Amino acid sequence: MAGQPGRPGVGIVSDVVLQRHRLQAATGKFGLEVSFSGDPSRLMDYPEFPDACLWLVTLEDEADHPALFDHLLENTDAPVLFGVDQAPKPGSTDYFRWERRLVDKLEQQLGHLETLDTASDLEELVETTPAPHSAPELPHWIAPAAPGSLAEDVWVLGASLGGPAAVKTFLDNLPPGLPVGFVYAQHIDGNFTEVLTRVLGRHAHYQLKRAEEGYRVRNGDVVLMPVEREWTFDTQGQLTERNTPWPGPYGPSIDQVLLNVADYYGKRCHAILFSGMGNDGAIAAPMLKAYGSRIWVQESKSCGNSSMPDSVAATGCSSFCGTPEQLAKELVKTIENNCLLKNRQKRDSA
Repeated sequence: MAGQPGRPGVGIVSDVVLQRHRLQAATGKFGLEVSFSGDPSRLMDYPEFPDACLWLVTLEDEADHPALFDHLLENTDAPVLFGVDQAPKPGSTDYFRWERRLVDKLEQQLGHLETLDTASDLEELVETTPAPHSAPELPHWIAPAAPGSLAEDVWVLGASLGGPAAVKTFLDNLPPGLPVGFVYAQHIDGNFTEVLTRVLGRHAHYQLKRAEEGYRVRNGDVVLMPVEREWTFDTQGQLTERNTPWPGPYGPSIDQVLLNVADYYGKRCHAILFSGMGNDGAIAAPMLKAYGSRIWVQESKSCGNSSMPDSVAATGCSSFCGTPEQLAKELVKTIENNCLLKNRQKRDSA
């Protein structure tokens, strides 16, 4: 996977071909260039020592390569991380945990890696206003949700880089009145939260609002999870702030948001993973799938960065993949089918 221009380059040394491939794939998810990838003998024979800001070295048996350590120290001042764990099978929960540990080590040396949307990126979304009356109409079989009514079903919208544009398109393609609430977990600089709320809530029927203590998610809500501290739901379904940051390096943690929402809503909690770097959501999504929740992902070509939805898709737990417009249509169809099923069950029991 190609890195982004200007991002640091890393060197990968391993005597296991599969490990080299998996290290390269993992570092690429965060936009890092790989300036060298090969076994120790290839590095030792390299005509000119490769330039890298950090070296990842993992060997099956260090005794087989006694000169490698001295060769690295003599030729580079860049930090060298020895003994990176062997990567588990891709797509497994263990693999995504391994990937997180690797990124933690990289960030300790290189600083924050994830690229986020900027304020100017968000302001540009103002120009993508849908044409008047372009939102689809509510299907006949779906009774409009009463204003202010509590949401029985909640969908978590998880996103990072490129997410605001995708989520805005998704919301703009939903008809008003759907009996559904949303919880929005967006990796973003905390200073841009107000801009995000203003821009995304400006034209959609579904208004963004920041989480508030004691609030219960209502139909038509898009409740934005704050970046700074973790939020959960109490036994009554009321939002409550914990006096601790979100676990992991990024706030809000999409994995933790999924677990916290599902802890109250159970199988009535579903998720859509939109554009973003990294793999946030890939650990919790299979757990929700086991509850009976629906897990959907944005298709790769329509993403600003597809690493996040691709990671969730790699778990095998996603049941639908589409563009933001297709995801909106699929949600409407799913709600319509549920309404038809409930009406049929009422008639059968009458």
